[in-house]
Amino acid sequence: MHSELNLLLILGFSFITLISPGPATLAIIATSMGQGRKQGLVMASGISTGSIIWNVSAALGLGVILAANPLFVDVFRYFASAYLLYLAYKNLRSALTANKKDQPKISKPTAYNVTFLKGLALHITNPKAILFFTALYSIGVPADAAFSDLAIVVICVALQGVLLLHIYALIFSIGKVVKVYISLKRWFETVFAAAFGFAGVKILLSDAI
Repeated sequence: MHSELNLLLILGFSFITLISPGPATLAIIATSMGQGRKQGLVMASGISTGSIIWNVSAALGLGVILAANPLFVDVFRYFASAYLLYLAYKNLRSALTANKKDQPKISKPTAYNVTFLKGLALHITNPKAILFFTALYSIGVPADAAFSDLAIVVICVALQGVLLLHIYALIFSIGKVVKVYISLKRWFETVFAAAFGFAGVKILLSDAI
């Protein structure tokens, strides 16, 4: 007899993690406000794809293997830290070189495939994603769960992630929000630079993420 699957508890844990401020949500917000709705949705799609990859990997047991291997975790940690520090540098440089006399403008959008790959790279190299999904399946899913139960968890968590991340992109691309961003572009980019820099340094210096 299989243990009962508490799907509400699993989705609750996932929901709290998704709405918590982090590199993924910051990247979506920055892209949506700075480059428009379509770019924000594409960024959200890239991050969602990375999330689905770790979701499926954890369900198959790969997350446990990766999390237990310090070398793999360190590789992902260095890549994630380097990319976040790069984002911090870009935002800080933009904030410092902005000319108050110039009319603020939304940044020139990049190619959609580039934006998608940036989102994918951001999440696929995030060691916290590995440990999150490992914890999700280790704690929230019974050891004797049937394949159908695992499939339900994978699908529900994936749909929840896709929905919430794209809602972020939609909200922060609303006209009034974008107007506020344009008028306070320098300050927003300074905040994003500080947030990305803090996250990058924290991941880099963390021995046990």
